[in-house]
Amino acid sequence: MSLSDKFVALSDAAPTAVKRIALLGNFLPRRCGIATFTTDIYRALESRFPDMAVDVWAMNDGTNRYDYPDAVVGSIDADDPESYRAAAREIEASAPDLLWIQHEFGIFGGSAGDYLLPLLERMTCPVAATLHTILSEPDVDQRRVMDALIERCQSLIVMAEEGRRILIDTYGADPETVSVIPHGIPDRPFGPTEPMKERLGLTGYEVILTFGLLSKGKGIETMIEAMPAIVTRFPKTLYVVLGATHPHTVAHEGESYRDQLKAQADALGVGENIRWVDSFVETSEVLDYLEAADIYATPYLNPAQITSGTLAYAVGLGKPVVSTPYVHARELLANDHGRIVGFGDSAGFADAIIGLLSDRDALESLRERTYLLGRTMIWPRFAEAALAEFNKAPVVQALRPQGAKSRPIPARLPMTAIERLSDSTGMLQHSVFSIPDRAHGYCVDDNARALILMCRNKGFPSADRAKWTQIYAAFVQHAWNPDTQAFRNFMGFNRTWLEDTGSCDSRARTVWSLAIAATEASDPAIRQWARTLFDTTLAATAEQTSLRTRAFMMLAASAMLTIRSGDQKLTRLLTEFGDDLISQLEGSRREDWCWFETVLAYDNARLPEALLRAGLALDRNDFVVRGLETLTWISDRQSATEGHFRAVGSDSFGRPFAPPLRYDQQPLEAWAMVDACEAAFAATHDDHWKTIATKAYRWFLGENDLGLAIADAVTGECCDGLMPTGINRNQGAESVLSFHIATYAINQLLAESFESETRTLGEFSFMRHQTLDVIAPPISAQTPRRPIARRGPPIPPRLEQPRAV
Repeated sequence: MSLSDKFVALSDAAPTAVKRIALLGNFLPRRCGIATFTTDIYRALESRFPDMAVDVWAMNDGTNRYDYPDAVVGSIDADDPESYRAAAREIEASAPDLLWIQHEFGIFGGSAGDYLLPLLERMTCPVAATLHTILSEPDVDQRRVMDALIERCQSLIVMAEEGRRILIDTYGADPETVSVIPHGIPDRPFGPTEPMKERLGLTGYEVILTFGLLSKGKGIETMIEAMPAIVTRFPKTLYVVLGATHPHTVAHEGESYRDQLKAQADALGVGENIRWVDSFVETSEVLDYLEAADIYATPYLNPAQITSGTLAYAVGLGKPVVSTPYVHARELLANDHGRIVGFGDSAGFADAIIGLLSDRDALESLRERTYLLGRTMIWPRFAEAALAEFNKAPVVQALRPQGAKSRPIPARLPMTAIERLSDSTGMLQHSVFSIPDRAHGYCVDDNARALILMCRNKGFPSADRAKWTQIYAAFVQHAWNPDTQAFRNFMGFNRTWLEDTGSCDSRARTVWSLAIAATEASDPAIRQWARTLFDTTLAATAEQTSLRTRAFMMLAASAMLTIRSGDQKLTRLLTEFGDDLISQLEGSRREDWCWFETVLAYDNARLPEALLRAGLALDRNDFVVRGLETLTWISDRQSATEGHFRAVGSDSFGRPFAPPLRYDQQPLEAWAMVDACEAAFAATHDDHWKTIATKAYRWFLGENDLGLAIADAVTGECCDGLMPTGINRNQGAESVLSFHIATYAINQLLAESFESETRTLGEFSFMRHQTLDVIAPPISAQTPRRPIARRGPPIPPRLEQPRAV
């Protein structure tokens, strides 16, 4: 029996729960060790688990593009943050059972490769990582990135026990998640060196080999300095340095390092005993040179090097190795599987190599021991060991909880979170967890929302409400810039405005808050102030043409018509903007797309809400019908198959005619849906809209994709969003205010009842999921309206809404 056959044959692959893997890393034909490693993993998985789907995602280096094989389904530009987000969307859409990352700081863009982190945040599948570099003394950015990677991964693969120790002791990794799997190697039979020496033109030489991309730190100068002593004892010795100069070295230094080494060899008189193979060699050629080598040398200078693929390959082919004591070498060559000498110890290398070449029995014995060790490391074994780790229960469990316990809808919320974010200037924009973040100052957007809350929620203590209403109103007043005839948005913590004119949407949202204050504030002085500033700012803001800007202006005008019935300016604005919304709807409509734009964005439900409230204010049935139609469409797309509300995630923005993606889900969307459903209920008196609104509100309480409550009814706090792997724990003003106003709105909606309503004027036909071919006739202007003491326009007569079948 040959030495190759002494190792037990591979068994049939065990069944695996992982059926689809997204494999992320460098990939051939990119020229680097990680590319070779990832390619070898792919081939091993393909061979060992033929029923498994493996989708390769390759990292591009800067502007370089590569002619990838068909296995590569997509690539990521290392220095383009959007490329990572786009890849995350596609990987998530492919529904892999696992994302397996080959991690090395240098292959990902950003500070210490932190461009990778947004991609990880958008994955709902389990994540595994092979860590090719583990730093025992990382800098701040390296530590931050590694901590985030460790926290996200369910499985971490290292190739040395020292790497496992560092992960656990230095980074606090859970020992259950860290496994040691030796570097994979190709499988070649054990045989003599002479046939391959003859093929490569090395016959008659004692061959010492070092291979890999050439760069400082490889310690080649140590071996060159050892060569005179070796050549003196064995004149026919040839040291082969195999491999091109590392691309990064070439980019920064050219070939100066290689030239220095050549000059060193010539100066020592051993230039003729060194062969430089200056090219990127394929794996098969590397293996040929290894097969021809008598001794393999790794004179590396970095003692912390956890992984060396070149060392693993040498062991795999049964090469006697002489190495410096870096981590991987100390572990792999233990128990007399090689020779270890000190860093930079040229004399030590010379003595060890001369000793092996002088004792052929010892050399052959070491070859056999090393080869048998290598049989445990061949690539199929690596693939089997990795899949065994991935198939552990904690790894293959989905990150999506099956649902949350039903929590009661709170009748009211305390002001604790509101007051924490506010000071004598106004409401701060952001927080770090629950701590207000002064670095980002204030914005009129949030202070306008805060003004709406104070005017609507009469459940707060009156003195507190009066105090904060004045503060938020003062911020809004100060935001108006008469020179530019526009509201400013951003203000620094030092009360210095950071711009002369804010965004169109922030200006329109502020006008909306003035309309709410003018119609719903408890204090007559606030109402008077709001009406005056509304009149001052209306014309300039109404000139904007973006859809959401116009939607907020429609909400403002609809509210103001409740106290200015028949106002021609407001009526013209609602008519023009409403007609424009319908025109936009018809322009972008497709069979499967009933929306005002070809893409989805933020605050989506505000668009149908604007049509509904305008339709109620103007008695325009066509507005109401289109509002209901589009609200139904967007509601369907914000409903998970399990029935809970799923807010359109920000990852969905800007994708033409594409179904919405889950993440990042933000509180603003749930609040908008509650408000829009209130408008739909006012138009139809159909309890269906109460049901939809309740689902949207319960998103705050944990009835969402992750089954996690992002808001706390006891404290009034609300986190900033739902990420693929959990909650964004920051508690910014927009999120807290969305929770508070939505809480008020859902309570108002659920308290409304039309059981005593007997009028059934203005019937129209509306079938969910279908395009309307007929617009119903307008509601009669003769129909009396019932005054109400609540927000929004008066409730119209009942509009019948048949159920779809």
